[in-house]
Amino acid sequence: MVVSKTVRWCIAAACAVVVCGVPCARAAEPATPPNVVLIVSDDQHWRDYGFMGHEHLRTPHLDRLARESLVFPRGYVTSSLCCPSLAALITGRYPHETGIVGNDPPGTDGPRTTPAAKGAFAAGREALNRKLDAFPTLPKLLAGAGYDSLQTGKWWQGDFHRGGFTAGMTRGERHGDDGLAIGRRTMAPIEEFVRATRSAGKPFFVWYAPMLPHDPHDPPAELVEHYRGLTPSVHVARYWGNVERFDRTVGDLLGFLDREGLAADTLVVYVTDNGWIQNPDNPRFAPRSKLSPYDGGLRTPIMLRQPGRVAPGTCDTPVSSVDILPTVLTACGVAPPPALPGVNLLDPAAVAARESVCGECFTHTLVAADDPARSLLWRWIVRGRWKLIVPVAADRAAATVPPEGRLIDGESRARLERGEVELYDVAADPAEATNLAAAHPDIVRELRGAVDAWWNPFPPAVPAGPRGDH
Repeated sequence: MVVSKTVRWCIAAACAVVVCGVPCARAAEPATPPNVVLIVSDDQHWRDYGFMGHEHLRTPHLDRLARESLVFPRGYVTSSLCCPSLAALITGRYPHETGIVGNDPPGTDGPRTTPAAKGAFAAGREALNRKLDAFPTLPKLLAGAGYDSLQTGKWWQGDFHRGGFTAGMTRGERHGDDGLAIGRRTMAPIEEFVRATRSAGKPFFVWYAPMLPHDPHDPPAELVEHYRGLTPSVHVARYWGNVERFDRTVGDLLGFLDREGLAADTLVVYVTDNGWIQNPDNPRFAPRSKLSPYDGGLRTPIMLRQPGRVAPGTCDTPVSSVDILPTVLTACGVAPPPALPGVNLLDPAAVAARESVCGECFTHTLVAADDPARSLLWRWIVRGRWKLIVPVAADRAAATVPPEGRLIDGESRARLERGEVELYDVAADPAEATNLAAAHPDIVRELRGAVDAWWNPFPPAVPAGPRGDH
């Protein structure tokens, strides 16, 4: 990995703090609130970047962003599935808190070919969308400070207005409709919006979440040809081509900020929604990636860039996508809502004080609309070098494991139904190949207590008193 394993970052200020043995500093209050651009990659493995050490991928623009950013290479999303991950990102709340834990509503796994099936699906999606109304989203909170905001790309929660955006591309279909043109066909809506807000003298927030490198993996032919020389699998070559295609759009966006003289006035934030490992034999994802509790589905670099305000460097402390909302709000001079689970990533003391990062994985299609526990598959926790995965069957009978055979590979399904608790040393074993749970029962016990303290939907029943002999 190219990034340093030691924290080497400081933020201009007067109050010094020590993080991981390196003197750092707390950011001063901005004289003017920054613009914000949030870049959300879609279905990309945490290592699929040049700066993260990939042997073949060309990502010069993301590499440039990393060089100019405070990089957290051990970032995690809350869940390894698009819709709940994005809802957590925009609310700063975990999926079990928002109730948005899956992609599709209950009972909609079958074909939606009849008017009745289409109507039931639309009604179920709208019920999921309404859950967002209970939370102050990032655009809504920024609007109170005078920000205009633009939604582009992936967006699951109905019309863009529902998220609090003042402008947007998505009208309300399943995961983006018109918004999915961004990056794949055009960048014009972002450029037009930014110029309009500048003319109005207002700060802006841009949600740039293109459906890239997400399938369809249909990059330009010259990219496929290049990567075909590096892999025997055309499916891998097409995926890699889409990663480079996405990188080019990041270059377009950063170049636009440069040309408009906005780079120093704009906080750029980067995260991916969930991971992806390309199956070499077909266009689908491989095991241990999307929808799984493994780092292949959950881990992501998180980057923060504002020249002159955020000094470049790296921090290997595990952090979470729920940290992005309080980080952005604080940088913009907006007080975060109380009792948020995330921390300000530009506050080194807060980052150093965090002990763990937690998350949860659910079924793709909900089992029940209003009970997240019924769709739960795994909870997990990362603390330092250790990661614990707790399957739902470790908490309740395996017979009640939610039915989710359509998207989970057979090996993971078997472990899930056995209730196999997994412990990995992700520093020494980033592929999570060796389960060390049996060798370290004390660590399992400690981390199990911590994940239960975070969220335990199945607390143990109060035991009955001892029975006498009869």
